[in-house]
Amino acid sequence: MQVFADGDIEANSGKGAGDENFPVGSRLVAPQLRPHFLAYYAFARATDDIADAPCLAPEEKIRRLDAFEAVLEGRARGLSKAEALAASLAATGISTVRATDLLVAFRADATKTRYRSLAELLAYCRHSAAPVGRFLLDLHREDPALYPASDALCTALQILNHLQDMGEDLARLDRAYVPLDWLEAEGETVGALAARRVSPGLRRVMDRLLDEVDRLLDTADGLVALSTRSLAGEAAAIRALARRLAARLRREDPLATRVQLSRADFAAALGRGLVASLLRRAA
Repeated sequence: MQVFADGDIEANSGKGAGDENFPVGSRLVAPQLRPHFLAYYAFARATDDIADAPCLAPEEKIRRLDAFEAVLEGRARGLSKAEALAASLAATGISTVRATDLLVAFRADATKTRYRSLAELLAYCRHSAAPVGRFLLDLHREDPALYPASDALCTALQILNHLQDMGEDLARLDRAYVPLDWLEAEGETVGALAARRVSPGLRRVMDRLLDEVDRLLDTADGLVALSTRSLAGEAAAIRALARRLAARLRREDPLATRVQLSRADFAAALGRGLVASLLRRAA
């Protein structure tokens, strides 16, 4: 059986937890389950870093991602984060699909730099974002009927992140997640993402994507049916943060400056999450 070493496979993308818009493993996640979530997050961060490492060739990224999958599935050994997640998934009875779906997206990131349509972008998000929410639902033994609402929330967060980072993604990794057909309809090209300011055409494309985010967040409101009080609070806080970031992106220019949430945004969203938790306890 092949044995891999962390130092030979992991990579540094230059990103960290400080780049996250939304709470990761926060205190609203059930304490007894937090170690399992953190094992999942560590695996996701390590593999995402490989996909986003500017110094690695596409074929090398895929080789390293394949190594993570082999260890996760027991076909190889080593890679502490993959072994830790494999043990966690076995202990909780959660399918490895929640992790291997992420690898589908990260392999795409290694080779695919453009998205022709919204449908292509949403298909990418089904692997890059939705598995995270489904993992949390599975971990808390929530009803699978909530998967669509969770998928919608995670997809909305992914699109917001793409809009927030669209200039940097193009500059660092030559990636553009904005639908090309929408750009072309406005007489624009991917080059618009390299400008110092958002053009009128790109602004209209952004607004269409933010309309899609609003629709997804409306669907995500179905997470009020969560039975786990802590998870309901987490979901409510994140939905509130997402709506605030979407509003900022409508009125601010992510090419001219970093559009990000403020302390006031986080405080307000946390308050909303705590209220949701208290209401769930009282129900």
